[in-house]
Amino acid sequence: MEIDRALPHWPQVAAEIRRRIQAGVYRAGKRLPGTVALAAEFDVSQSTAARAVASLRAEGLVYVVSGRGSFVADGAN
Repeated sequence: MEIDRALPHWPQVAAEIRRRIQAGVYRAGKRLPGTVALAAEFDVSQSTAARAVASLRAEGLVYVVSGRGSFVADGAN
């Protein structure tokens, strides 16, 4: 996915992760790539990737296990 540099980056990253969750690429109970990996994949800062994941957490699509990472919530697919 190519980021449109004229628009805010984190909503675009969040939308792509959301699309992947809904398509079953990221499955319920499975760990999401870390913020470093997401930042590298989308060519954005780590804070942008973290903000995207945080927005998905606020939607209930993702949950965080301290020290382990972010996981797709049950029922998100």
